[in-house]
Amino acid sequence: MKRKLASAIGYTQGDIAPVLLASGRGREADQIIAIAKKEGITIVEDGALAALLDTSVMPGDFIPPWCWETVAKILSFVVKLEK
Repeated sequence: MKRKLASAIGYTQGDIAPVLLASGRGREADQIIAIAKKEGITIVEDGALAALLDTSVMPGDFIPPWCWETVAKILSFVVKLEK
């Protein structure tokens, strides 16, 4: 059985790239998801991206350029949903 993964991504206008705010597996992933739900933050499932971020980016770091296209699509989707 696969362990649950979750990542929280944020972007502030003017930054050079989005930032990984949090990442976790198992119980940590459950906590990230619970906080997002409680705060009304849109949740988008992308297991491949979560796995890449979990193994290659530390919380607080910018998302690497090779993930920008995928992250941009997700952020664009979220912005459209929230309008």
